[in-house]
Amino acid sequence: MDALGGAPGVLSARYGGPGLNDEGRVELLLRELQGVPDEQRTARFVCAIAIAAPGAPTQLVRGELQGRITRAPRGSNGFGYDPVFLLPERGLTTAELPSVEKHAVSHRGEAARKARDLLLKLE
Repeated sequence: MDALGGAPGVLSARYGGPGLNDEGRVELLLRELQGVPDEQRTARFVCAIAIAAPGAPTQLVRGELQGRITRAPRGSNGFGYDPVFLLPERGLTTAELPSVEKHAVSHRGEAARKARDLLLKLE
């Protein structure tokens, strides 16, 4: 999250330490963002995939989904930070999106599609 200097970042699954589940991590995140104005609650989901093949340079692809953190969880179709990750242009959190739409905009899906394209070129 930008207002938190990049936290939770790559350690998002361990944010807050051992013993916290997804709900606990979301609660901690919302507490830490208390008082932060909506326009400063920007965040992104990022997925990076490295493709390494013998005799070829390692290539990196990246998928990114831009959003904002809501003030309270919304939706039940997701896990982790999905209930508080708002897609402003849709007015919905990623946990409120139907699965088909969520997969279409997903940072993981974007990175996987890019990785597939690179792998097909290796054949």
